[in-house]
Amino acid sequence: MSITQKNGGDAAETPAASSSPQDPEDPGTAGKSESEELGAAGAQLSTQPVDTLAQAPGLGLIGWARWMWRQLTSMRIALILLFLLSLAAIPGSLIPQHSDQLKVDAFKKAHPTISPLYERLGMFHVYSSPWFSAIYILLFVSLAGCIVPRTWQFVGQLRSKPPAAPRNLTRLPAYSTWRTDATPEQVSAAAERALRGRRFRTSVTGSSVAAEKGYLREAGNLLFHVALFGLLIGFAATSLEAAQGGKLIVEGDGFTNNPTQYDDFSGGTLYGKSDLKPFGFSLDSFDASYARTGPERGSGRKFQANIHYWNGADGKPVKGSISVNHPLSIGGEQVYLISHGYAPVVTVKDAQGNIAYQGAVPFLPQDNLGTAIGVVKVPDALGKDGKPDELAFRGIFTPTFALDKVQGPHSSFPALDYPALILNAYHGDLGLDAGLPQNVYQLDTTHMTQLKDDNGELVSKALKPGDTLTLPDGRGSLRFDGVKTWASFTISHQAGNEAALVSGAAAILGLMGSLFIQRRRIWVRALPQQDGTTLVEMGGLGRSESARIADEIGDVALQLQPDAPARPDPDEAPDDDDGPDPARTPGNSAPQTADEGARA
Repeated sequence: MSITQKNGGDAAETPAASSSPQDPEDPGTAGKSESEELGAAGAQLSTQPVDTLAQAPGLGLIGWARWMWRQLTSMRIALILLFLLSLAAIPGSLIPQHSDQLKVDAFKKAHPTISPLYERLGMFHVYSSPWFSAIYILLFVSLAGCIVPRTWQFVGQLRSKPPAAPRNLTRLPAYSTWRTDATPEQVSAAAERALRGRRFRTSVTGSSVAAEKGYLREAGNLLFHVALFGLLIGFAATSLEAAQGGKLIVEGDGFTNNPTQYDDFSGGTLYGKSDLKPFGFSLDSFDASYARTGPERGSGRKFQANIHYWNGADGKPVKGSISVNHPLSIGGEQVYLISHGYAPVVTVKDAQGNIAYQGAVPFLPQDNLGTAIGVVKVPDALGKDGKPDELAFRGIFTPTFALDKVQGPHSSFPALDYPALILNAYHGDLGLDAGLPQNVYQLDTTHMTQLKDDNGELVSKALKPGDTLTLPDGRGSLRFDGVKTWASFTISHQAGNEAALVSGAAAILGLMGSLFIQRRRIWVRALPQQDGTTLVEMGGLGRSESARIADEIGDVALQLQPDAPARPDPDEAPDDDDGPDPARTPGNSAPQTADEGARA
């Protein structure tokens, strides 16, 4: 019994396969390619469409349209479009988008020369630009045009029987033959049992057995393409329905998911303010801890917002927590903890002695040690004459007060070890009645005057909790009552995440199947000879070049030996008394290597 494997003996996947060496002893093979010689046996080992890039289209409009459709639905074009889509997404991550208009305005102000060109090219709204949409749609069409015909072809292959053996099995990449005293029927029955035991699909035609295995390779290939299609749909849904808004909440306050409650909100094409779901939450407390010693002194160890939330108009409050990288899902929306800080609690009295303002004012941190700046605006203050005299205070809050000549007042640690509030006082017109939007954390001093004492010194004082800053000329006072914490949250709506996750996992599984599973065919033919013996021929064909098909042929041949033992050559005696060795019998060559088989 001999087993041979040819070098480069890969089965042709399409009818356009390259020609193989001709058999000089068989004039019928002259001028025939290997795919033509193998016929149906070598066809349809893959559902990949025929590559027609090198073929000229037929004349006429229909011919050109057919040629263009073939190119668009080819895998080469799909990969090119996928590469172009990844390149087109780069500007969207580097250039500010209209979803954050403040950053777009800042970019235009900082780059007045290039901004008009970016505006014309749609760089500030990349994902909704015509050129990005064109690439996206073409990729959809290309994948759909590739998946549908391959699926139908694969279904047809599953429903059909393994193809019959080619006329000349010796032309196959892996080949084995021996003579036996068993009848052809016995050989065919034993071969069918052996191949079925190896989970091959089999088909018996006369004394020939055709078997095929590895359909999961094409199933994995199709699964990968379908999953890629699902990923595109998931990304499209995420882009069209993506919406998010930000809200800063002071300890003890709450939030309700409606447009008026947001500090900023950006909706998607298919999701806007009218689509907000009814839910809310309140900030009960905020837990923060910091490293006290060592080189990482002052770095955060724990940040957690403790809340009560409710879902729906009649939902009952439920206790929960939100920490960094651990968002909370409420009503299908994700609530993320973004930042936190401190809000000094102040009480401001005007010249009439009335409380013009009382509450917590968030100050925005400027460094990792908690030094924060903020503004207290008092638009309802009255002067001594009873007329409006608006007050404002601008300054610094330090959770752990420190002072030196270089940095001035600052914080030396982010925890509330020694809180202090340093303010400068102003009076005049805040400009709130002008109707123009103002930043609540900034003070426009255009129509305001900074207060000075009787000595002409600016009114400024470092206040500890309980201290009072008295304004000159009886204009009022400010008392520092205490400190609360605040936390900033982002409420995000993202559709398509689940679909993208499932599609991504399916794509990995499909890719693994297409890479590690081999599609292969084995044929066993038993032919009666004039001397009463049976000639057993086995041939194997794989989709890719691999020695595994030859190994599998050898394993099946050895498995058949008990039912169809190799007939010893009468001219030679066995090597030992243990009976004939099926892998090396008298008159038959031992299993050959690939190189030896090629030279043979």
